[in-house]
Amino acid sequence: MDTLEKLTILADSAKYDVSCASSGVHRKNKGGTGNTASFGICHSWSADGRCISLLKVLVSNDCAFDCRYCGNRKSNSVPRASFSARELADLTMQFYRRNYIEGLFLSSAVERSADYTMEKMLGTLRLLRHEYRFHGYIHIKAIPGADERLLEQAGFLADRMSVNIEQPTEESLRLLAPQKTMASLLEPMKFLSEGIASRGGIARGNVPLLGTGHSDDNRNMAVHESDEAYLSRSLPAQRVGSKPRFLPGGQSTQMIVGASRDSDLVILHATQSLYQSFKLKRVYFSAYVPVNNDSLLPVLSAAPPLKREHRLYQSDWLLRFYHFRAEEIVDPAHPNLETDIDPKTSWALRHPEFFPVDVNKASLEELLRVPGIGPVSAGRIARQRRLASLNTDTLAKIGVVWKRARYFIICQGRYGGDKEMSMQAIRAKIAPKEPEQLRLF
Repeated sequence: MDTLEKLTILADSAKYDVSCASSGVHRKNKGGTGNTASFGICHSWSADGRCISLLKVLVSNDCAFDCRYCGNRKSNSVPRASFSARELADLTMQFYRRNYIEGLFLSSAVERSADYTMEKMLGTLRLLRHEYRFHGYIHIKAIPGADERLLEQAGFLADRMSVNIEQPTEESLRLLAPQKTMASLLEPMKFLSEGIASRGGIARGNVPLLGTGHSDDNRNMAVHESDEAYLSRSLPAQRVGSKPRFLPGGQSTQMIVGASRDSDLVILHATQSLYQSFKLKRVYFSAYVPVNNDSLLPVLSAAPPLKREHRLYQSDWLLRFYHFRAEEIVDPAHPNLETDIDPKTSWALRHPEFFPVDVNKASLEELLRVPGIGPVSAGRIARQRRLASLNTDTLAKIGVVWKRARYFIICQGRYGGDKEMSMQAIRAKIAPKEPEQLRLF
Protein backbone atom coordinates (compact mmCIF):
# COMPACT_ATOMS: atom_id res chain seq x y z
CA MET A 1 0.00 0.00 0.00
CA ASP A 2 1.48 3.35 -1.00
CA THR A 3 1.55 6.50 1.13
CA LEU A 4 -1.42 8.14 -0.58
CA GLU A 5 -3.64 5.11 0.05
CA LYS A 6 -2.58 5.05 3.70
CA LEU A 7 -3.27 8.77 4.01
CA THR A 8 -6.76 8.36 2.54
CA ILE A 9 -7.63 5.65 5.07
CA LEU A 10 -5.99 7.16 8.14
CA ALA A 11 -7.09 10.76 7.60
CA ASP A 12 -10.68 9.56 7.19
CA SER A 13 -10.36 7.47 10.37
CA ALA A 14 -9.25 10.56 12.32
CA LYS A 15 -12.23 12.75 11.42
CA TYR A 16 -14.31 11.90 14.51
CA ASP A 17 -11.66 13.09 16.95
CA VAL A 18 -12.49 16.76 17.61
CA SER A 19 -10.02 17.39 20.41
CA CYS A 20 -7.42 19.05 18.22
CA ALA A 21 -6.46 22.64 18.91
CA SER A 22 -3.98 25.09 17.49
CA SER A 23 -3.54 27.74 20.14
CA GLY A 24 -1.89 28.40 23.45
CA VAL A 25 1.75 28.25 22.34
CA HIS A 26 4.24 30.89 21.26
CA ARG A 27 7.56 29.44 20.15
CA LYS A 28 10.37 31.36 18.50
CA ASN A 29 12.04 29.86 15.48
CA LYS A 30 15.81 30.04 15.56
CA GLY A 31 16.91 28.68 12.23
CA GLY A 32 14.43 25.83 11.84
CA THR A 33 11.24 25.33 9.85
CA GLY A 34 7.73 26.53 10.77
CA ASN A 35 6.21 28.74 13.43
CA THR A 36 3.40 28.67 15.95
CA ALA A 37 1.72 31.60 17.69
CA SER A 38 -0.38 32.11 20.80
CA PHE A 39 -3.38 33.30 18.80
CA GLY A 40 -3.59 30.14 16.69
CA ILE A 41 -2.22 28.98 13.38
CA CYS A 42 -5.16 29.24 10.99
CA HIS A 43 -3.67 29.08 7.54
CA SER A 44 -5.91 28.11 4.61
CA TRP A 45 -9.56 27.35 3.87
CA SER A 46 -11.36 24.49 2.18
CA ALA A 47 -14.08 24.96 -0.45
CA ASP A 48 -16.82 24.59 2.17
CA GLY A 49 -15.30 27.25 4.46
CA ARG A 50 -13.42 25.07 6.98
CA CYS A 51 -10.07 26.32 8.20
CA ILE A 52 -7.29 23.87 7.39
CA SER A 53 -4.23 24.33 9.53
CA LEU A 54 -3.30 20.93 10.97
CA LEU A 55 -2.61 17.65 9.25
CA LYS A 56 -5.00 15.44 11.20
CA VAL A 57 -4.15 11.78 10.83
CA LEU A 58 -3.80 8.49 12.67
CA VAL A 59 -0.58 6.55 12.99
CA SER A 60 -2.67 3.39 12.60
CA ASN A 61 -6.32 2.31 12.57
CA ASP A 62 -5.41 -1.32 13.23
CA CYS A 63 -6.82 -1.39 16.74
CA ALA A 64 -6.47 -4.06 19.42
CA PHE A 65 -9.57 -2.69 21.23
CA ASP A 66 -13.24 -3.27 20.42
CA CYS A 67 -15.02 -0.10 21.61
CA ARG A 68 -18.63 -0.27 20.44
CA TYR A 69 -18.88 3.35 19.22
CA CYS A 70 -15.63 3.38 17.23
CA GLY A 71 -15.39 2.79 13.50
CA ASN A 72 -11.89 1.38 13.97
CA ARG A 73 -12.96 -1.28 16.47
CA LYS A 74 -11.19 -4.62 16.12
CA SER A 75 -14.29 -6.52 15.03
CA ASN A 76 -15.10 -4.16 12.12
CA SER A 77 -14.27 -5.19 8.60
CA VAL A 78 -12.66 -1.98 7.36
CA PRO A 79 -9.49 -1.24 5.39
CA ARG A 80 -6.52 -1.16 7.77
CA ALA A 81 -3.31 0.83 7.40
CA SER A 82 -0.35 1.95 9.46
CA PHE A 83 2.32 4.58 8.94
CA SER A 84 5.92 4.23 10.00
CA ALA A 85 7.50 7.12 11.89
CA ARG A 86 9.57 8.04 8.84
CA GLU A 87 6.54 8.06 6.53
CA LEU A 88 4.60 10.37 8.86
CA ALA A 89 7.48 12.77 9.35
CA ASP A 90 8.14 12.98 5.61
CA LEU A 91 4.45 13.42 4.88
CA THR A 92 4.14 16.26 7.40
CA MET A 93 7.08 18.11 5.89
CA GLN A 94 5.78 17.61 2.35
CA PHE A 95 2.41 19.09 3.35
CA TYR A 96 4.12 21.99 5.10
CA ARG A 97 6.37 22.80 2.15
CA ARG A 98 3.34 22.80 -0.14
CA ASN A 99 1.80 25.42 2.15
CA TYR A 100 -1.11 23.13 3.10
CA ILE A 101 -0.55 23.05 6.87
CA GLU A 102 1.22 24.74 9.76
CA GLY A 103 1.12 21.87 12.22
CA LEU A 104 0.24 18.27 13.01
CA PHE A 105 -2.48 16.54 15.02
CA LEU A 106 -1.37 12.96 15.54
CA SER A 107 -3.58 10.26 17.04
CA SER A 108 -3.74 6.50 16.73
CA ALA A 109 -5.62 3.34 17.45
CA VAL A 110 -3.85 0.98 19.84
CA GLU A 111 -1.66 -0.94 17.39
CA ARG A 112 -0.29 -4.15 18.98
CA SER A 113 0.19 -2.49 22.37
CA ALA A 114 0.15 0.92 24.02
CA ASP A 115 3.95 1.07 24.26
CA TYR A 116 4.45 0.03 20.64
CA THR A 117 2.04 2.72 19.43
CA MET A 118 3.47 5.43 21.66
CA GLU A 119 7.02 4.59 20.54
CA LYS A 120 6.02 5.05 16.92
CA MET A 121 4.46 8.44 17.69
CA LEU A 122 7.55 9.44 19.67
CA GLY A 123 9.73 8.40 16.74
CA THR A 124 7.73 10.70 14.45
CA LEU A 125 8.20 13.62 16.83
CA ARG A 126 11.92 12.99 17.12
CA LEU A 127 12.34 13.06 13.35
CA LEU A 128 10.32 16.26 13.00
CA ARG A 129 11.96 18.15 15.83
CA HIS A 130 15.56 16.98 15.52
CA GLU A 131 16.18 15.90 11.92
CA TYR A 132 13.81 18.32 10.15
CA ARG A 133 14.09 21.06 12.80
CA PHE A 134 10.32 21.57 12.57
CA HIS A 135 9.10 24.28 14.97
CA GLY A 136 5.42 24.14 14.01
CA TYR A 137 2.55 23.18 16.29
CA ILE A 138 2.22 19.49 17.21
CA HIS A 139 -0.66 17.99 19.18
CA ILE A 140 -0.52 14.27 19.89
CA LYS A 141 -2.80 11.79 21.59
CA ALA A 142 -1.41 10.06 24.64
CA ILE A 143 -2.03 6.31 24.52
CA PRO A 144 -3.45 5.11 27.87
CA GLY A 145 -1.37 2.28 29.27
CA ALA A 146 1.87 3.46 27.68
CA ASP A 147 4.92 3.70 29.90
CA GLU A 148 5.23 7.06 31.66
CA ARG A 149 8.76 7.48 30.35
CA LEU A 150 7.40 7.51 26.80
CA LEU A 151 4.73 10.05 27.73
CA GLU A 152 7.31 12.27 29.37
CA GLN A 153 9.68 12.19 26.40
CA ALA A 154 6.83 12.97 24.01
CA GLY A 155 5.78 15.83 26.28
CA PHE A 156 9.05 17.65 25.68
CA LEU A 157 8.58 17.46 21.91
CA ALA A 158 4.83 18.08 21.53
CA ASP A 159 3.00 21.33 22.22
CA ARG A 160 -0.20 19.76 23.51
CA MET A 161 -1.27 16.24 24.46
CA SER A 162 -4.71 14.78 25.04
CA VAL A 163 -6.14 11.68 26.70
CA ASN A 164 -9.70 11.08 25.52
CA ILE A 165 -11.94 9.70 28.26
CA GLU A 166 -14.85 9.39 25.73
CA GLN A 167 -17.52 8.68 28.38
CA PRO A 168 -18.26 10.67 31.58
CA THR A 169 -18.82 7.69 33.90
CA GLU A 170 -17.23 4.36 34.68
CA GLU A 171 -20.55 2.64 34.01
CA SER A 172 -20.86 4.03 30.48
CA LEU A 173 -17.23 3.30 29.72
CA ARG A 174 -17.61 -0.30 30.90
CA LEU A 175 -20.71 -0.72 28.73
CA LEU A 176 -19.35 0.78 25.50
CA ALA A 177 -15.58 0.27 25.86
CA PRO A 178 -15.15 -2.80 28.08
CA GLN A 179 -11.38 -2.94 27.56
CA LYS A 180 -10.95 0.50 29.13
CA THR A 181 -11.35 1.68 32.72
CA MET A 182 -11.68 5.20 34.02
CA ALA A 183 -8.60 4.69 36.21
CA SER A 184 -6.49 3.74 33.18
CA LEU A 185 -7.52 7.01 31.48
CA LEU A 186 -7.19 9.31 34.47
CA GLU A 187 -3.75 8.01 35.44
CA PRO A 188 -1.92 9.45 32.39
CA MET A 189 -3.95 12.66 32.71
CA LYS A 190 -2.64 13.03 36.25
CA PHE A 191 0.90 12.29 35.13
CA LEU A 192 0.74 14.95 32.39
CA SER A 193 -0.86 17.46 34.76
CA GLU A 194 1.96 17.04 37.27
CA GLY A 195 4.54 17.40 34.51
CA ILE A 196 2.94 20.60 33.23
CA ALA A 197 2.77 22.04 36.75
CA SER A 198 6.49 21.53 37.21
CA ARG A 199 7.10 23.02 33.71
CA GLY A 200 10.23 20.96 33.32
CA GLY A 201 8.47 17.62 33.36
CA ILE A 202 8.71 14.93 35.98
CA ALA A 203 12.27 13.95 36.80
CA ARG A 204 12.89 10.27 36.06
CA GLY A 205 16.66 10.04 36.39
CA ASN A 206 18.86 8.21 33.90
CA VAL A 207 16.32 5.66 32.71
CA PRO A 208 16.90 4.09 29.27
CA LEU A 209 14.26 4.84 26.68
CA LEU A 210 11.95 1.97 25.87
CA GLY A 211 12.39 0.06 22.63
CA THR A 212 10.40 -3.02 21.68
CA GLY A 213 12.32 -3.72 18.53
CA HIS A 214 9.12 -4.07 16.50
CA SER A 215 9.29 -0.78 14.63
CA ASP A 216 11.17 -0.33 11.38
CA ASP A 217 12.16 3.11 12.68
CA ASN A 218 14.00 2.03 15.82
CA ARG A 219 17.13 3.50 14.31
CA ASN A 220 15.51 6.93 14.75
CA MET A 221 14.31 6.36 18.31
CA ALA A 222 17.70 6.20 20.02
CA VAL A 223 16.44 3.42 22.24
CA HIS A 224 19.62 3.28 24.30
CA GLU A 225 19.81 7.00 24.98
CA SER A 226 19.28 8.14 28.56
CA ASP A 227 16.65 10.67 29.54
CA GLU A 228 19.39 13.08 30.59
CA ALA A 229 21.10 12.89 27.22
CA TYR A 230 17.78 13.22 25.42
CA LEU A 231 16.68 16.26 27.41
CA SER A 232 20.01 17.95 26.83
CA ARG A 233 19.29 17.81 23.08
CA SER A 234 15.74 19.22 23.27
CA LEU A 235 14.95 22.07 20.94
CA PRO A 236 15.92 25.50 22.26
CA ALA A 237 12.37 26.66 21.47
CA GLN A 238 11.00 24.20 24.00
CA ARG A 239 13.13 25.54 26.81
CA VAL A 240 12.36 27.85 29.70
CA GLY A 241 15.70 29.18 30.86
CA SER A 242 18.05 26.20 30.96
CA LYS A 243 15.25 23.60 31.20
CA PRO A 244 13.12 22.20 28.38
CA ARG A 245 9.43 23.00 28.70
CA PHE A 246 6.88 20.22 29.11
CA LEU A 247 3.68 20.52 27.00
CA PRO A 248 3.56 24.33 26.77
CA GLY A 249 0.05 24.09 25.25
CA GLY A 250 -1.28 21.96 28.12
CA GLN A 251 -3.55 18.95 27.76
CA SER A 252 -7.14 18.36 26.66
CA THR A 253 -9.70 15.56 26.39
CA GLN A 254 -12.86 14.58 24.53
CA MET A 255 -16.25 13.17 25.48
CA ILE A 256 -18.74 11.61 23.07
CA VAL A 257 -22.22 13.08 23.49
CA GLY A 258 -25.22 10.83 22.92
CA ALA A 259 -23.63 7.39 22.75
CA SER A 260 -24.75 6.66 26.32
CA ARG A 261 -27.77 7.73 28.38
CA ASP A 262 -25.78 10.11 30.55
CA SER A 263 -27.53 13.42 31.10
CA ASP A 264 -25.98 16.83 30.56
CA LEU A 265 -25.84 17.14 34.35
CA VAL A 266 -23.54 14.10 34.50
CA ILE A 267 -21.44 15.33 31.57
CA LEU A 268 -20.96 18.83 33.02
CA HIS A 269 -20.13 17.49 36.48
CA ALA A 270 -17.46 15.28 34.88
CA THR A 271 -16.20 18.27 32.87
CA GLN A 272 -15.98 20.44 35.98
CA SER A 273 -14.14 17.71 37.85
CA LEU A 274 -11.60 17.32 35.03
CA TYR A 275 -10.85 21.05 35.02
CA GLN A 276 -10.43 21.12 38.77
CA SER A 277 -8.38 17.94 39.07
CA PHE A 278 -6.09 18.17 36.04
CA LYS A 279 -6.17 21.86 34.99
CA LEU A 280 -7.10 20.92 31.42
CA LYS A 281 -6.98 23.53 28.68
CA ARG A 282 -10.16 22.25 27.06
CA VAL A 283 -12.78 19.56 27.28
CA TYR A 284 -14.12 18.85 23.80
CA PHE A 285 -17.52 17.39 23.04
CA SER A 286 -18.23 15.21 20.01
CA ALA A 287 -21.80 14.50 18.93
CA TYR A 288 -22.31 10.76 18.57
CA VAL A 289 -22.29 9.61 14.95
CA PRO A 290 -23.51 6.02 14.42
CA VAL A 291 -20.80 4.15 12.52
CA ASN A 292 -21.54 0.66 13.92
CA ASN A 293 -24.61 -1.50 14.38
CA ASP A 294 -24.73 -2.57 18.00
CA SER A 295 -27.64 -3.34 20.31
CA LEU A 296 -26.09 -1.24 23.09
CA LEU A 297 -25.79 1.88 20.94
CA PRO A 298 -28.67 4.33 20.43
CA VAL A 299 -30.56 4.41 17.15
CA LEU A 300 -30.78 8.01 16.00
CA SER A 301 -34.09 8.99 14.47
CA ALA A 302 -32.58 12.22 13.14
CA ALA A 303 -29.15 13.78 12.66
CA PRO A 304 -26.39 13.54 15.30
CA PRO A 305 -27.12 15.70 18.39
CA LEU A 306 -25.16 18.71 17.15
CA LYS A 307 -27.39 21.23 18.92
CA ARG A 308 -26.79 19.44 22.21
CA GLU A 309 -23.07 19.48 21.51
CA HIS A 310 -23.29 23.23 20.87
CA ARG A 311 -25.10 23.86 24.17
CA LEU A 312 -22.47 21.85 26.02
CA TYR A 313 -19.75 24.02 24.51
CA GLN A 314 -21.63 27.12 25.67
CA SER A 315 -21.88 25.60 29.14
CA ASP A 316 -18.16 24.88 29.04
CA TRP A 317 -17.54 28.60 28.51
CA LEU A 318 -19.75 29.40 31.49
CA LEU A 319 -17.62 27.07 33.61
CA ARG A 320 -14.32 28.50 32.41
CA PHE A 321 -14.98 32.21 31.98
CA TYR A 322 -18.24 33.16 33.72
CA HIS A 323 -17.65 31.62 37.18
CA PHE A 324 -20.66 29.30 36.91
CA ARG A 325 -20.71 25.87 38.47
CA ALA A 326 -22.13 22.78 36.83
CA GLU A 327 -24.93 22.46 39.39
CA GLU A 328 -26.08 25.98 38.52
CA ILE A 329 -26.27 25.38 34.79
CA VAL A 330 -28.19 22.11 35.20
CA ASP A 331 -29.68 20.47 38.28
CA PRO A 332 -31.64 17.32 39.16
CA ALA A 333 -34.89 19.12 38.29
CA HIS A 334 -33.42 20.19 34.92
CA PRO A 335 -30.77 17.53 34.13
CA ASN A 336 -30.54 18.36 30.42
CA LEU A 337 -29.78 21.63 28.68
CA GLU A 338 -32.52 23.35 26.76
CA THR A 339 -31.97 23.38 23.01
CA ASP A 340 -34.05 26.44 22.09
CA ILE A 341 -32.13 28.90 24.31
CA ASP A 342 -28.53 29.11 25.50
CA PRO A 343 -27.67 27.83 29.01
CA LYS A 344 -26.94 31.28 30.45
CA THR A 345 -30.34 32.63 29.41
CA SER A 346 -31.94 29.41 30.66
CA TRP A 347 -30.36 29.97 34.08
CA ALA A 348 -31.52 33.59 34.13
CA LEU A 349 -35.11 32.63 33.32
CA ARG A 350 -35.10 30.09 36.15
CA HIS A 351 -33.84 32.70 38.65
CA PRO A 352 -36.09 35.77 38.38
CA GLU A 353 -35.12 36.74 41.95
CA PHE A 354 -31.67 37.73 40.70
CA PHE A 355 -32.96 40.31 38.19
CA PRO A 356 -33.10 43.07 37.13
CA VAL A 357 -29.46 44.05 37.82
CA ASP A 358 -28.42 47.70 38.00
CA VAL A 359 -25.43 47.96 35.65
CA ASN A 360 -24.13 51.07 37.43
CA LYS A 361 -24.01 49.33 40.83
CA ALA A 362 -23.69 45.58 40.23
CA SER A 363 -20.50 43.68 40.97
CA LEU A 364 -18.50 42.05 38.20
CA GLU A 365 -19.83 38.63 39.27
CA GLU A 366 -23.40 39.90 38.98
CA LEU A 367 -22.77 41.43 35.56
CA LEU A 368 -21.40 38.12 34.26
CA ARG A 369 -24.76 36.51 35.08
CA VAL A 370 -26.66 38.83 32.74
CA PRO A 371 -27.51 37.41 29.29
CA GLY A 372 -25.93 39.60 26.64
CA ILE A 373 -22.99 40.65 28.84
CA GLY A 374 -19.72 38.75 28.52
CA PRO A 375 -16.36 38.99 30.31
CA VAL A 376 -15.06 41.69 27.96
CA SER A 377 -18.14 43.92 28.12
CA ALA A 378 -18.45 43.36 31.90
CA GLY A 379 -14.88 44.60 32.34
CA ARG A 380 -15.61 47.63 30.17
CA ILE A 381 -18.70 48.44 32.23
CA ALA A 382 -16.70 48.24 35.47
CA ARG A 383 -14.06 50.62 34.07
CA GLN A 384 -16.40 53.04 32.33
CA ARG A 385 -18.78 53.62 35.25
CA ARG A 386 -15.88 54.90 37.36
CA LEU A 387 -15.86 57.92 35.07
CA ALA A 388 -19.57 58.45 34.48
CA SER A 389 -22.94 56.77 34.84
CA LEU A 390 -23.68 54.41 31.95
CA ASN A 391 -26.68 54.83 29.66
CA THR A 392 -28.17 52.55 27.02
CA ASP A 393 -26.18 54.14 24.18
CA THR A 394 -22.92 53.58 26.06
CA LEU A 395 -23.80 49.93 26.77
CA ALA A 396 -24.35 49.23 23.08
CA LYS A 397 -21.04 50.88 22.17
CA ILE A 398 -18.99 48.80 24.63
CA GLY A 399 -20.33 45.49 23.32
CA VAL A 400 -23.43 44.65 25.37
CA VAL A 401 -26.03 42.74 23.34
CA TRP A 402 -28.84 45.13 24.19
CA LYS A 403 -31.71 43.19 22.61
CA ARG A 404 -30.97 40.35 25.04
CA ALA A 405 -29.63 42.19 28.09
CA ARG A 406 -32.46 44.75 28.21
CA TYR A 407 -34.82 42.30 29.91
CA PHE A 408 -32.42 41.67 32.81
CA ILE A 409 -30.94 45.07 33.68
CA ILE A 410 -31.73 48.53 35.03
CA CYS A 411 -29.82 51.45 33.53
CA GLN A 412 -30.01 54.89 35.16
CA GLY A 413 -33.09 53.80 37.08
CA ARG A 414 -34.96 52.60 33.98
CA TYR A 415 -35.86 49.03 33.08
CA GLY A 416 -35.09 48.18 29.49
CA GLY A 417 -37.87 45.66 28.94
CA ASP A 418 -41.63 45.98 28.87
CA LYS A 419 -43.35 46.81 32.14
CA GLU A 420 -44.23 43.91 34.42
CA MET A 421 -42.88 41.43 31.91
CA SER A 422 -42.91 37.81 33.13
CA MET A 423 -40.12 35.33 32.54
CA GLN A 424 -42.41 33.37 30.21
CA ALA A 425 -42.93 36.51 28.12
CA ILE A 426 -39.18 37.16 28.07
CA ARG A 427 -38.58 33.61 26.86
CA ALA A 428 -41.03 34.15 24.04
CA LYS A 429 -39.19 37.32 23.05
CA ILE A 430 -35.70 35.84 23.24
CA ALA A 431 -36.15 32.26 22.01
CA PRO A 432 -35.44 32.11 18.27
CA LYS A 433 -38.34 31.29 16.02
CA GLU A 434 -37.94 27.98 14.22
CA PRO A 435 -37.58 28.67 10.48
CA GLU A 436 -40.29 27.18 8.33
CA GLN A 437 -39.11 24.07 6.51
CA LEU A 438 -38.88 24.62 2.77
CA ARG A 439 -40.97 22.26 0.71
CA LEU A 440 -40.35 20.94 -2.73
CA PHE A 441 -44.06 20.79 -3.64
